[in-house]
Amino acid sequence: MKKSKNSVLMLLLILGMVLAACASEPDDASDTTEEGGEGQNGGDLVITTASDAVSLDPTGANDVPSFDVQYNIFENLVKQDENMELEPGLAKSWETVDDHTWEFKLQEGVTFHDGSAFNAEVVKANLERVMDPDVAAPAAYLIDMISDIEVVDDYTIRLTTEYPFGSLPANLTHSTTAMVSQEQIEEDYTAMEQGEEPGSVINQHPIGTGYFTFEEWDPGQQIQLTKNEDYWDKEALLDSVTFKVVQEDLTRIAELETGESHITNPLSPSDIEQVESADDLSVDRQGSVSLDYIGFNMEKEPFDDERVRRAISMAVDKEQIVEGIYNGVGTPAVGPLAPNVFGYDEELDGIEYDPEAAQELLAEAGYENGFSTTIWTNDSRERVDLATNVQSQLEEIGVDVDIEVLEWGAYIEQTGNGDHDMFVLGWSNSTADADIGLYPLFHSDNVGVPGNRTYIQDDEIDALIDEGRQATNEDERLEIYSEAQEKLVETAPMIYTLHQEYLLGVREEVKGLTQLPTKILQLKDVYIEE
Repeated sequence: MKKSKNSVLMLLLILGMVLAACASEPDDASDTTEEGGEGQNGGDLVITTASDAVSLDPTGANDVPSFDVQYNIFENLVKQDENMELEPGLAKSWETVDDHTWEFKLQEGVTFHDGSAFNAEVVKANLERVMDPDVAAPAAYLIDMISDIEVVDDYTIRLTTEYPFGSLPANLTHSTTAMVSQEQIEEDYTAMEQGEEPGSVINQHPIGTGYFTFEEWDPGQQIQLTKNEDYWDKEALLDSVTFKVVQEDLTRIAELETGESHITNPLSPSDIEQVESADDLSVDRQGSVSLDYIGFNMEKEPFDDERVRRAISMAVDKEQIVEGIYNGVGTPAVGPLAPNVFGYDEELDGIEYDPEAAQELLAEAGYENGFSTTIWTNDSRERVDLATNVQSQLEEIGVDVDIEVLEWGAYIEQTGNGDHDMFVLGWSNSTADADIGLYPLFHSDNVGVPGNRTYIQDDEIDALIDEGRQATNEDERLEIYSEAQEKLVETAPMIYTLHQEYLLGVREEVKGLTQLPTKILQLKDVYIEE
């Protein structure tokens, strides 16, 4: 691929800093399909998950449970391997024409599950849909710099950006930019004209080009996919995959032990010992580029006062959380970016644990007797435990906290609407780049559903994030992102809690499984050994 000098340098630096992680245990890694797995096709894989998908329409979701299912139905122009390196997907190559223009050469002979052809017109229709304000895709920010989409020929498309943006191919790996059948897009627009919500048609029976096809969705219960027998690039090995919703951690482990399921996703750190002690089970570990955090709604009192936010941050012992709740599986966070994300500042000074100073700062802000508030979480055991731990720690400085536990879909919707005070959530950095770690979470353009659930709106931070995403010089980007992280620690829109390690409980007969540092499971080469 031919790329401009700046783009090459940017890509190399990003990839050079990305986590080089192995998602399989050593015994699994040596038992791949290529090494003795030939002819091992087949099996009906059951994955128990803590949360149901929010949407199966790529433009309708911005959460990992949805992406985990979508990833198998749809495909992107560009994809990532387990080291987060970029690989050809539905685009077989790409190059820069100039600083503002990218040209993508597309795979030929690819068809959607409905038999329709994949080509440049389809790509244009999908990208325009992502950017359509009437569709209101939560993650439209991924490609909002695109100013023109040109179909050069059936299998060549050019994307022009408002400013030089070297991370565009990486952004195109995100599930929001996955390719949907153009015929289904047109049907969905027709439904919108008749008063239906965007994605209503796609969500009922999603049609992509992926190695699995949609079979059935029983909301709150399970989603079933079956193998695409006509897949264009070496079909999957499994016959089917079922994502079964089981909210209780111990029930998921019980089903794993009996063989009723093959994978529990996620596995609680407190359950590692139980799984590892079983002869036919193992724990899959994957380092991440994620951030787990406790956010403040900066539009609500008293969290509109920086002194209060900093005081609460000082009163929370993150080491205690990592060791006591996550059993040491993860590292305390200093700022918003994980160490293996491009742009991370290793010299960044975080807010130190100091409950006495926290009380003094609260008094300075006019809350010498504390105040009452609520902290929201979904029904993940770790997050509920984390909320309980924070409740106890804040009680020591006079802050009375009530905990509210919500079902995942309601939680995502209501935090997106700004109904909360404090909340526990995480962010999976899909590109391992500072832009995706900062722009969605902290830019005022993305308040609410797109990702900015702290409702921070700071002109200085906006300007730094904009400069960082538009800069083409790597050293300049690093300097800008360092300043942005310092400002974000000072402003304290959230408590940067930890960068966790992803855990799965897996039965021994499951072979070929990997997980990306973004938490997405890779199922194409998985098979069940009889």
